[in-house]
Amino acid sequence: MAAIIKATDLNYVYSEGTAFEQHALRQVNFEIPEGQFVGLIGHTGSGKSTLIQHLNGLIRATSGTLEFEGENIYQSGYDMKKLRSKVGLVFQYPEHQLFEIDVFSDVCFGPKNMGWSKEEIEANAKQALTMVGLDESFYDLSPFELSGGQKRRVAIAGVLAMKPHVLILDEPTAGLDPKGRDEILDEVAELHRKYHMTIVLVSHSMEDVAKYVDRLLVMNHGEKVFDGTPREVFRHYKELEAIGLAAPQVTYLVHGLREAGMPIDEDITTIEEAKQAILGAFSRQSGGKMRWTK
Repeated sequence: MAAIIKATDLNYVYSEGTAFEQHALRQVNFEIPEGQFVGLIGHTGSGKSTLIQHLNGLIRATSGTLEFEGENIYQSGYDMKKLRSKVGLVFQYPEHQLFEIDVFSDVCFGPKNMGWSKEEIEANAKQALTMVGLDESFYDLSPFELSGGQKRRVAIAGVLAMKPHVLILDEPTAGLDPKGRDEILDEVAELHRKYHMTIVLVSHSMEDVAKYVDRLLVMNHGEKVFDGTPREVFRHYKELEAIGLAAPQVTYLVHGLREAGMPIDEDITTIEEAKQAILGAFSRQSGGKMRWTK
């Protein structure tokens, strides 16, 4: 599968050449195939936010190259405006950027700036609102009348209305209650499944990335330290702890059960997987006795 984004030896230095010089990214390399759902994790200051701002050209690398759909975005004459319409970035607390008189007008704002026709703008806005689960009953409401989760959906719809090929979400569930968090992530997962959209999800929740993403990139002090499926990455839970992260809580439960002698897979990363494995282990015991030997 072709890479939609490719970073090669990406470096970024804040305040280069001054007493405040700080390396935010160091020799970062990765490729993201079209249609992949990628999670990006790391402790505060690890370089996550700096990295995602490179992906749509908001920040230019100090050195290295970044390609989008096979083109180096740093080449002379590259159309950054076009790039930013194709790589949609939703910042943390995007609802703080809602400002129009009603929901529909807010979602139309981005497409208007692209210079599209009125018909295209409205058609794309309607489709984007449908994609995030908001029907016509929301169109004329003020964004400020909505719940936190609904505001977040409107903000995401405003990016989707520009027809991006890649959607980047920086902590999209920050500040939401559990119900709102699940609704947003389920909608994002549906965008990936139904529209085969390439998605990059920045998150501090190990449970969320374990449940939703295909692949995990782990950042530490500006370097990519792990890159693999959630199962592959969370095998290194002790190394993750050493860099200020952790694994999903279920990982620790599974390892505890294995130490107690329960014959279950150590690579379990979700509650549903753990449930099925534990039930299976019980069913395999002769007579259903809850007893194992190490």
